[in-house]
Amino acid sequence: MALDQSFVGRTYPPTPAYEVGREKIREFAEAVGDANPAYVDPEAARALGHGDVIAPPTFVFSITFKAAGQVVQDPLLGLDYSRVVHGDQKFVYARPVRAGDRLTVTSTIEAIKSLAGNDIVDIRGEVHDESGEHVVTAWTKLVARAAEEA
Repeated sequence: MALDQSFVGRTYPPTPAYEVGREKIREFAEAVGDANPAYVDPEAARALGHGDVIAPPTFVFSITFKAAGQVVQDPLLGLDYSRVVHGDQKFVYARPVRAGDRLTVTSTIEAIKSLAGNDIVDIRGEVHDESGEHVVTAWTKLVARAAEEA
């Protein structure tokens, strides 16, 4: 059953603040195999003009995908998460994520499409720091595969 198009444009409340820690950045950089010293060494980050270590570009996925859970878990939308696969991801940065940032995410459903029985949901996550400064916009595409016929 196709998802309700009236949900396009629906915005969910901002998430609680997530404090970005140096150790989380280091762990993430190691996990993705990125040895950029600006991710682990405050002096290297300062030499590049940053006040502290910065996060790899895909680090913010960990908080924006969690925030998209508000959409996924909305019982009125009716998305069957057991059939969902991650279709695509895109980020546009205003500035790097830095250790010490306290970030919130506001998720909005940008589009809902049905294609070959699959439901496709595009979610935009606007990430701001505690002063309200825009840090990054993340787009997540989720595909709910069509149910197999009996």
